[in-house]
Amino acid sequence: MEIALNKLILGDCLEEMRKLPSGSFDLVVTSPPYNLKNSTGNGMKDGRGGKWKNAELVNGYSNHHDCMPHDEYSKWQRNCLLEMLRVLSENGAIFYNHKWRVQNGLLQDRQDIVKGLPIRQIIIWKRKGGINFNQGYFLPTYEVIYLIAKKNFKLAPKANAFGDVWEFKQEMKNPHPAPYPVALINRIISSTNAQRILDPFIGSGTTAIASIMNGREYLGIDISPEYIEMAENRIKEFKKQGVISF
Repeated sequence: MEIALNKLILGDCLEEMRKLPSGSFDLVVTSPPYNLKNSTGNGMKDGRGGKWKNAELVNGYSNHHDCMPHDEYSKWQRNCLLEMLRVLSENGAIFYNHKWRVQNGLLQDRQDIVKGLPIRQIIIWKRKGGINFNQGYFLPTYEVIYLIAKKNFKLAPKANAFGDVWEFKQEMKNPHPAPYPVALINRIISSTNAQRILDPFIGSGTTAIASIMNGREYLGIDISPEYIEMAENRIKEFKKQGVISF
């Protein structure tokens, strides 16, 4: 079955991935919704009304409430990862960006999502800067990227010289509520030999743009018509201008 590449698909990521042939992609790069709205702490607030007053994330995602029961969320994300593994070639890998948090005194390190999967390494994305109004906590500045790899996956030549802590500033000029920086995804893609790249939570299209930058083919999926339109506009602008903010 031939796949139409270099396009975006509007739809549910699990349903759309199930339509894809096994072994049809070399790389999956994605960051799912973090289920932030079901936080038992004050994850979205600062005690004075709202955390990051002007941040888009305060308003939540388009077409996704981000407030699932934890067990339901974990099962959903695990099923997504199993589909990502299925569509990977034998030398493929998944770079799965997520965030650890503490709920009711218990660490959610996402083991209920990734347990038993072929995790090769974790990479820390250290974000530059931030604002913290809560005097009970140090400023959170990192996220975790799980490298989940098939047996034959290898990095591109010289990419193994990078350390496992990557510092990139957050994307500031992007209307999506939770964008990640082009520079981060460029690091991932350029560190592999992958030719076909899938992002089942394409959001504002960053994975597609980084794929184009590196001369690779991509397929993006998102449930939100708003984000698909946003991604298509960003891709068009990048192709037109040949540049994108880092």
